[in-house]
Amino acid sequence: MTQTLILIEIFFTVIMGLYFMNALKSQKSNKVVIEKENKKEIDTLKKLRSIKLTEPLTEKSRPSSFDEIIGQENGIKALKAAICSPNPQHVIIYGPPGTGKTAAARLILEDAKKKEYSPFNQQSKFMEIDATTVRSDERGIADPLIGSVHDPIYQGAGALGLAGVPQPKPGAVTKAHGGILFIDEIGELHPSEMNKLLKVLEDRKVFLDSAYYNPSDNNIPSYIKDIFENGLPADFRLIGATTRSPEEITPALRSRCVEVFFRALLPEEIKKIAMNAIKKLNFTIEEEACELISKYCSNGRDTINLIQLSAGLSINSNRNKILIQDVEWVIENGQYSPRIQRKIPLEPKVGYVNGLAVYGANMGMVMEIEATAKKINFRKGNLSITGLVEEEEINSSNKKAIRKSTAWCSVQNVITIMKQMFDLECDEYDIHINFPGGIPVDGPSAGISITTAVYSAIIGKPVDNNVAMTGEISIHGEVKPVGGVSSKVEAAIKAGAKKIIIPKENWQDKFEKLDKVKVIPVSDIKTVIKEAICVGEEDKLFLNIDKSVEFLSAESMTK
Repeated sequence: MTQTLILIEIFFTVIMGLYFMNALKSQKSNKVVIEKENKKEIDTLKKLRSIKLTEPLTEKSRPSSFDEIIGQENGIKALKAAICSPNPQHVIIYGPPGTGKTAAARLILEDAKKKEYSPFNQQSKFMEIDATTVRSDERGIADPLIGSVHDPIYQGAGALGLAGVPQPKPGAVTKAHGGILFIDEIGELHPSEMNKLLKVLEDRKVFLDSAYYNPSDNNIPSYIKDIFENGLPADFRLIGATTRSPEEITPALRSRCVEVFFRALLPEEIKKIAMNAIKKLNFTIEEEACELISKYCSNGRDTINLIQLSAGLSINSNRNKILIQDVEWVIENGQYSPRIQRKIPLEPKVGYVNGLAVYGANMGMVMEIEATAKKINFRKGNLSITGLVEEEEINSSNKKAIRKSTAWCSVQNVITIMKQMFDLECDEYDIHINFPGGIPVDGPSAGISITTAVYSAIIGKPVDNNVAMTGEISIHGEVKPVGGVSSKVEAAIKAGAKKIIIPKENWQDKFEKLDKVKVIPVSDIKTVIKEAICVGEEDKLFLNIDKSVEFLSAESMTK
């Protein structure tokens, strides 16, 4: 019996020995395989890193100082005032693409670090994230902006996961703690992420939650308890950049930020950017070619891309000089469109008005408005409107509504004003109002322009071609304030206007200091008509006799 037990014991000992021997061999074999695989991947990685292409022109021409950001002196001054101060503010930068918003945001932190009174120091970080790529899943597994919790249930939880401990993962708001968080295209940020960001801006910390967190669990490390109870620090300054207009950004974010505007670049500034890029390429360019580039490019990014392709054509032709035919070929092949540069007409026209509008990121432009009116006798007149947005969609948090556009409503207001204030029956005329140019027109700011065009068409008197105007019109003939007046005035000056009519409530003292142009604030439509319509000597004489009569109806003018 004893011998049998000894044999059994020896048998199991041998079995256990063989098991552990095989386990050690397997472990050693796995280690060798891992080391071989690791060496192979390291070699592959080193080989990939040893392969380098030349630096693209877009990176070569990227501004390394504020002096290299062309045409944005006022925007940079405002940005410095907001960030480089003892109490830096959150900032939203509005502007067209390729005007230097991102470059300015990258440079501003280094500039702030040089100020003794700035709270930023050499350890302050600049974190950059693109809002179009920020997407968090509903389960909260990954949130690169705000942060997330890696729960034990998910694969790869490691030793803490095996112990049932949730692991907080910091997001960009925590990584930017003590520095600047730059969110490019912040207008594209998902609404749920925007709401989380607003909460972080208010609390200056991030609170995370997990169903696996138990404060009474002694296995949870103290630092994880601290994070769940006190939150992750997130005291930073936000700089957001967007190509959207301010009205398209959520009011809750706008109220927490200083708004800075970068404007569209002028042709002369495009030339400067082009010449700087050409110098970095060690190339030369024909003057006519540079002029052509300024006509077809409206931002720095397009300018650099066009020059890079033109330089490629020159290199393939064994030249180091960009010729005008190179630029022409790139423009045609790339389907570039000429920039909008409308000028006022050379002479007054009946039913033709220089309206003013804004588009994109608060950029002003001159907008043509045409009207014709033909008297009819045996039927009711027709009203035709072309080039106008007829309906617009309004979205709110819980409903969607469709209404007639504000521009369409302005036309209806004009018809009422013609009858109420000028004794003109529009039903006696076939009236056609047109907004040429191919750009859909919406918004109420064309109200006084439409009124002037229709009035001019009916009475047959031309509109002063040197006048440009903007303003909403009410059915009582009052001129209401509109947005973007500064941009509109600037566009009118560039177009060659001598007289600019704006609502009285939009008046700014700086308009008095403008040279070679007169800005006229008005409060009623009759003042607009008096300033805009070209009248003959007899009409002028009559107007001078009775100052109380601001303007005449069409009937008395034609007698």
